[in-house]
Amino acid sequence: MADGRWSPGRKEADADEFRPVLDIVEPGHQRRLTVLLRLLLLIPHFIVLFFLHIAAFFTVIVGWFAALVLGRLPDPVFRFLAGFLGYDMRVSASQMLLIDRYPPFALTPPPDYPVQIEVRPTALNRLAVLFRIFLMIPAAIVQSLAVYGWWALAFVWWVITLALGRMPRPLFEATAATLRYRMRFSAYTMMLTPAYPKGLFGDDDLAVPQGHPRSATRPLVMSSAGKWLVVLFLVLGLLGNITTSVTTTTSDSDDTTRLSGTP
Repeated sequence: MADGRWSPGRKEADADEFRPVLDIVEPGHQRRLTVLLRLLLLIPHFIVLFFLHIAAFFTVIVGWFAALVLGRLPDPVFRFLAGFLGYDMRVSASQMLLIDRYPPFALTPPPDYPVQIEVRPTALNRLAVLFRIFLMIPAAIVQSLAVYGWWALAFVWWVITLALGRMPRPLFEATAATLRYRMRFSAYTMMLTPAYPKGLFGDDDLAVPQGHPRSATRPLVMSSAGKWLVVLFLVLGLLGNITTSVTTTTSDSDDTTRLSGTP
């Protein structure tokens, strides 16, 4: 373990390619008061993340030029971006009701914190770095639809968790899968990994060999209900984007008609 990050159960690089790990310890119970006030409680973190996003944006630009020359991210750039990504994931996990414990104000969390990530420094393909902004478009669409779909029914998920004092397992699986895909997409975008985002519908149970450390998301073995919820997120995301596009087009058309004076 390095810098408070958990190591995945198997080194996927030995077999195929290492994919960034999002490790979440599923809470057995959540305090209803913290669920009720979750977004208010996280306001200080949202402020911190606002400034961290600005710093990360310029760091990624520096890292992009450096990766073109070196074929990898410089160590200080890698460490900061990895720390920023971990911070973002801890706040997002709390925001999406995956955990109950309050996120720490630190780029490096305590080793026992229930949300951990791992990204490994590795060589980058210069051509893939050069065209990264184009290569990430398909994954950007998928993660956008999934995240949009989750938030479309966020109030429903909040009411369910508040009423039960916990998040039902299929909903936990689908939410964790959505957040993990967003984490892998962000890692790919920031050049923390050469591995293209995968695993939106979970893992095979054999992804982590027996005898190795496991958690609720290591491996993320999803039930049929969990996978159908991911499908629901994607469908809602697609419908939401279509509705927004149609509404925008109609509004633009009405504005043009009024300006031209045509009835």
